[in-house]
Amino acid sequence: MPEVLKALLVVEFPFTRSLGPVQSAFLTGLRERVVLGVRTSDGRTLVPPVEYDPVTAEELRDLVEVAPTGTVTTWAWNHAPRRGQPLDRPFAWVLVRLDGAGTALLHALDASGPDAVRTGMRVRIRWAAERSGTITDIACFEPYDGDPVEPGGHDGEFEDAVTGIMVPARLDYVYTPGRAQSAHIGALSERRTVGERCPSCRKVYIPPRGACPTCGVATSEQVEAGPRGTVTTFCIVNIKAKNLDIEVPYVYAHIALDGADLALHGRIGGIPYDQVRMGLRVEPVWIEGARHPDHYRPTGEPDADYESYKELL
Repeated sequence: MPEVLKALLVVEFPFTRSLGPVQSAFLTGLRERVVLGVRTSDGRTLVPPVEYDPVTAEELRDLVEVAPTGTVTTWAWNHAPRRGQPLDRPFAWVLVRLDGAGTALLHALDASGPDAVRTGMRVRIRWAAERSGTITDIACFEPYDGDPVEPGGHDGEFEDAVTGIMVPARLDYVYTPGRAQSAHIGALSERRTVGERCPSCRKVYIPPRGACPTCGVATSEQVEAGPRGTVTTFCIVNIKAKNLDIEVPYVYAHIALDGADLALHGRIGGIPYDQVRMGLRVEPVWIEGARHPDHYRPTGEPDADYESYKELL
């Protein structure tokens, strides 16, 4: 039975956004241990605040402070916290309607177990020791059996307000290729590039997909292509990627391998970035132990005629 291939992949990037006056006041307030909502024309107080009424779509600017205490409206137990979640031990995800608010705020509740959590229980904010103007300034909620806390009546005006935030976005997942891509990956370990031919239109797809995207029929006939190919189009990368030891600027291109009807991606090396062009003939460069080409370099052949690759753009 063939080996089932799998790989742990991570997609990660920082997401940066600017803040309008309402979100700026809300996050700055958290930094100062103040919780602000926004009041609608019919008297509702929305926490977290939004810039436009979800019912009427009118712009909202009337900020009002609410209490750091509230009531759990619903909850779910998280028995196995994941990286980056508020607590590193089992906890409850809760929706909490803070006193004075008309909507609920989602956050973590630090509780000893699911038997210690119930709808209707009273809780309060546990503030983070160090705060910078993000939702994580609320470290979590904790059970509370004391008297209600009165808000201070803050008007939402702050010095040194938070005007922007950067949120790291990350997705961890396990990828398992199917039959066609497993064969393609296996051939790459032998420094060969193998795709599959459609039995109907006869096009060769590299990397293979297991089915023809045009005809919709399964593919099984394996075809070796390349190793040389033609640059069909490209881009110049000027921003250095994290954990990628390649100096910028560099060129990333679509390369149509000889004998293939689908262009694949590859980095172009061995030539100044400003000399890469459409039609450039290239070949793969392998590094010992690698399972795919490190980059493609010029072959020294004359450029391919545009008519020979225009359908692969």
